[in-house]
Amino acid sequence: MSTVTERATSGELAVSGEPAAPPSGMARWRMVGPGIVVAVTGVGAGDLVATLVAGNRFGYALMWAAVLGCVLKIAMSEAVGRWHLATGTTIFEGWRELGRWTFVYFLIYVVIWGYVYGATAMSSTGLALAALFPGLSLQTWAIISGAAGFLFVAFNRYALFERVMKFFIGLMFVTVVTLAVLVAPNIGNALGGLVPTLPEGAAIYTLGLIGGVGGTITLASYGYWVNAKGWRTPAWIPMMRFDNRIGYITTGIFVIAMMIVGAELLHNTNIALSGGDRGLLDLDEVLRERLGPFVANMFLVGFAATTFSSILGVWNGVSLLFADFVARIRGQNPEEEELERSWAFKAYLFWLTFPPIPLLFLDRPFALVVAFGALGAFFMPFLAITLLWLLNSRRTPAEWRSGWVSNGLLVLATVLFLVLAANELERFFG
Repeated sequence: MSTVTERATSGELAVSGEPAAPPSGMARWRMVGPGIVVAVTGVGAGDLVATLVAGNRFGYALMWAAVLGCVLKIAMSEAVGRWHLATGTTIFEGWRELGRWTFVYFLIYVVIWGYVYGATAMSSTGLALAALFPGLSLQTWAIISGAAGFLFVAFNRYALFERVMKFFIGLMFVTVVTLAVLVAPNIGNALGGLVPTLPEGAAIYTLGLIGGVGGTITLASYGYWVNAKGWRTPAWIPMMRFDNRIGYITTGIFVIAMMIVGAELLHNTNIALSGGDRGLLDLDEVLRERLGPFVANMFLVGFAATTFSSILGVWNGVSLLFADFVARIRGQNPEEEELERSWAFKAYLFWLTFPPIPLLFLDRPFALVVAFGALGAFFMPFLAITLLWLLNSRRTPAEWRSGWVSNGLLVLATVLFLVLAANELERFFG
């Protein structure tokens, strides 16, 4: 993470490699970073599968749902970043003011979520790498991926982390968008898909597509990455908003490209994709047959970049959240550099990587899966509701409280995620 070099009397922060004052005009493009990080972290194999299957089942009809999902995530991550910059405090300090119940929920959630997600993320990356390099098993590649993520995050700081994440989103963008161009999309039908329609039998699936694009718990990490960039005061809010939009516009283009691939290659065919991440290997076979091995391998490279970048983003971002949680419990108020060097950061990083390895060889225990689904279903409503509460209260300076657009999108997100939570609970307990 960047080293603090000067704290000006105005309260603006100068960080090594970053200007003390926000840039304007075209100079803003050179500083875009945290938005890319949160966006690339949030797009995982599950998003690839969801948008691919949407194109497979419904053609271009649900294009608007993927776009709306990106808009809602822009609103939520902007709210997180605005809280950090407007108040000079972290999201955990805000949650603590709402009551200690927030800490209890977070601790239970992050322990179970981290254990299951660690295995899921490593398995997804192992799946892609085993398809590219079949000399090693899926489990072996999964362990290598997790260990590589552990070592990189443990021994590097934010500046290098951001550069690597930019590389991965560039690789993802080039491979998937090139693939979308190669399948020759019907531009008229694609544009028509931006008009909201609801095909028969697509209601819950549409809600899942809207809610799933672009990340869950890592949205709460955005404020920490913003601070790590050296943006600490309200003067940086316009820059943060620009950065956030660029990140999620890139995500929007990415998921639209994946939906185009599903619509053009798989719609109106008898091809049935396998469940979960293995559906991407079905696409690999289709690409290999229709467009040749080079294009198929290019897709697998994009698949691997997508999954491994999610490992790096979660390993860094959620470990920062956990480290801040521990610091607040102990009454400390650390800087981001201290969080990243703390024992709590390293401990959660270890928890994500090594204890889940046995799950790579066994079916996940039913009780653990149920707990994971139940707790996870409530995190996004929890985040949306607490952001509405915090950003419309006296805790936030008046000029930076939420306006009608932000409040409207957060309310929409709250309703959407509550419906999804109810559906998730019914699925797990029904």
